[in-house]
Amino acid sequence: MPTVRVGDIDVYYEIHGEGPPLIFIGGLGVDLTVFAPFTDLLARSFRVITFDNRGAGRTDKPDSPYSIPMMADDTLGLMDTLGISRAHVVGVSMGGRIAMDLAAEYPSRIDRLVLISTAATGTGRLRLSLPARILGLAKRLHLIRGAGELQRQPHYAHHHQLTASTTYDGTDRLPAITAPTLILHARRDRSMKPATALATRIGIRDSEIEFFRGGHMFFMLTQRDAVAARVEDFLQDWRDRRWPSTLAEI
Repeated sequence: MPTVRVGDIDVYYEIHGEGPPLIFIGGLGVDLTVFAPFTDLLARSFRVITFDNRGAGRTDKPDSPYSIPMMADDTLGLMDTLGISRAHVVGVSMGGRIAMDLAAEYPSRIDRLVLISTAATGTGRLRLSLPARILGLAKRLHLIRGAGELQRQPHYAHHHQLTASTTYDGTDRLPAITAPTLILHARRDRSMKPATALATRIGIRDSEIEFFRGGHMFFMLTQRDAVAARVEDFLQDWRDRRWPSTLAEI
């Protein structure tokens, strides 16, 4: 199983497909198996690097406070270790906040940014929509591919991730994001309401937004092909460019 040392933790990752590198950052409380059907579609056109965040899956789960900037640095450390100088980044829910912080802090490392079911600021608490609760139940019942292979997330690790995500406020950082950005959101998202996605769209200068039917993240399951096609279309013009092969080429 591929793991690499990044800072104070060992990070579990997988690479699928060939082409321009695409870093996929998952959400709160889940491991990379949850999004595998979606990342498999992206791997038709991109070299998709997907991994378990600090506190989830097969990545280490230290019992100490986490933060979104800390997890953004974990992501950058993984890119450095794998020799990826620049990449597209796709972030979902909490992963979208990680992606925004990464793009704001290290703009030279990001080509295009896709934010799914996320917003720049938390509310201080988590409110799950029915689809999100169903997704969590499916995970616990091992109805999602590969779910039975991994350990259940410890309560303390879930708490550290939850606190990091719900207390994050990256509103002031949005103007620092220079990457062209696509925001995909659900019209009935109760966890991160559409108004917060629109505020994120206003804060990122070169961004566009599109809404799908359903609730938080669930449209990635019910409309998976359409969502993946929209992401691919957004990144289409960048497939043929020459990608730097080393960090020195940034």
